[in-house]
Amino acid sequence: MATTYTYELWATSPTDDIQSVIRGVYKQVLGNPHVMDSERLISAESRLCDRTITVRDFVREVAKSSFYRSRYFEKCAPYRFIELNFKHLLGRAPQSQEEISEHIRRCIEFGYEAEIDSYLDSEEYQKAFGENIVPYYRGNSTQVGQKQVGYNRMFSLDRGAAQVSSAVKASQLVYAVATNSANKVTPASFNLGGSGEANKKMFKIVVQGSKFGGSNRLATTTYTVAGDNMTPQIQRIHRTSGKIISITEIV
Repeated sequence: MATTYTYELWATSPTDDIQSVIRGVYKQVLGNPHVMDSERLISAESRLCDRTITVRDFVREVAKSSFYRSRYFEKCAPYRFIELNFKHLLGRAPQSQEEISEHIRRCIEFGYEAEIDSYLDSEEYQKAFGENIVPYYRGNSTQVGQKQVGYNRMFSLDRGAAQVSSAVKASQLVYAVATNSANKVTPASFNLGGSGEANKKMFKIVVQGSKFGGSNRLATTTYTVAGDNMTPQIQRIHRTSGKIISITEIV
């Protein structure tokens, strides 16, 4: 897992430190890409330098930028988008199916910007980073109230300083979170593209309450899907108000 560097903006911070904060926000929130001059938010940077906005405000503008939206909202699977929002904005992996479902519903019902705001306006963000600390990956150390399973999940999302988030479009946690199971920690050279052994296997998803059932809405339905189709299938289940009872591998 990548080494954690903490950047904080102080009232007395010199220009060099402010530029380090700006670079830190781009690196963390945008997922370690190369940001060209034309893609930088010059106006927001200027307001941060003038102290008319806080680091949290700057993070919000970067996360709502066309750069972030095009790379992670428009080009990634929904589950991957949510995973990366947790990673980039809260510095951790999602802990449960309920967390992911809540954010998917919010994004569908209220839109992209409301989804981004939900992280930045959360009590968790305030406690962890406040107004002037750049978000950082918190999964590599024990956090109060955090489940141990979160460490392995964060390791699946954060594969080191060289990884660029946009290089991986498929969800890395969909199976583990949906089944409330732990991710296996593997060397960083494997499974970077979401094309590991799990994607080649078949899984059985048992669902209750799908609207497809009409008058038999509470009936149980079973789906058989390949691992690489898990994300779109679960997305369809959520759209029809289905509740996932179990996901099991077909041996």
